[in-house]
Parts: sequence; structure tokens; C-alpha cells
Amino acid sequence: MMLKPLADRVVVKPSQAEEMTKGGIIVPDTAKEKPVWGEVIAVGPGKISDEGKIIAMEVKVGNKVLYGKYSGTEVTVEGEELLLMRESDIFAIMPK
Repeated sequence: MMLKPLADRVVVKPSQAEEMTKGGIIVPDTAKEKPVWGEVIAVGPGKISDEGKIIAMEVKVGNKVLYGKYSGTEVTVEGEELLLMRESDIFAIMPK
């Protein structure tokens, strides 16, 4: 992938929306909710502090993360839908 985020930005590949409920009911496209978790596929170098030092990122490539429903900016790169967001928009790193 040729997308390299700057500063404290993160590129996330959202998870797929559920096709079927636990009870076996198929969910139509119009009723599917936006996913709120995904996999980090690229991270920037980190935020620059007031002193000019780079504050390292906590999230790493490959982490599964939980983020806000309306967080980030949707972009399409090489036919793949991705989210570009700040690290502060991520609520938690999910356990493996």
C-alpha cells in the first residue's frame, strides 16, 4: 500500500458489517450498522510535542482497535475502503 499517514494519524481497515444475526436473520444492506472496530494497516510517526519531540504511537500495524462510530475520514485506495483517523479517535486496542 502506498498510503503513509502523517503525524498521529492511523489508517484502519474496518471490519465487515454482519450479514446475519445470531438468531439467523439475514440483515439487508440498508439496515447494517457501520462497524466500530477494524485492523490498523498503517501508522504515522507520532505527534510532535510543544518541545519538538515526537511522541511515539501506542497502536501498531496489525492491532485490532475499537473506534467511534463516526470517527475518521473514509477513503478508497486501490479499490479498498479505509478509514483515516487520529490516534485519539481510537478508544481501545482489542486483545488477540
